[in-house]
Amino acid sequence: MDDRKLQPLIREIRALHDQRYAEAAYLFVLEALDYTLFLHGKSQAGGEQRHVNGRELLEGIRRYAAEEFGPLAPFAFRSWGVHRTDDFGDIVFQMCEAGLLNASEDDRPEDFADAFDFEEAFALPGSVQGSS
Repeated sequence: MDDRKLQPLIREIRALHDQRYAEAAYLFVLEALDYTLFLHGKSQAGGEQRHVNGRELLEGIRRYAAEEFGPLAPFAFRSWGVHRTDDFGDIVFQMCEAGLLNASEDDRPEDFADAFDFEEAFALPGSVQGSS
């Protein structure tokens, strides 16, 4: 689905959830999902064979964000209202409720809880947090 068709649906989802996350966060999750499906060799699969679980998606989000934003990923996430991996779970399940994504019976919002710290995950190699 192209962005022109997605944007009205994402606006509806955001309105239902008090505009907690920026539109860009939803689009990023969809892009990261495509990226994750590709990494797992599932981009051409259909139905349940195309499914990835929460932890797999979070790993795809981490890898995709590292490629797209590098060490600036935490800043991008915060600008979207995303402060921890649980927020990505909220976004995913909001899109599931709206019928934009599908969850399996085994999928739970808790699958996204505390998977990784944004600052640590996107720190430059050899950098020390908190130093000037």
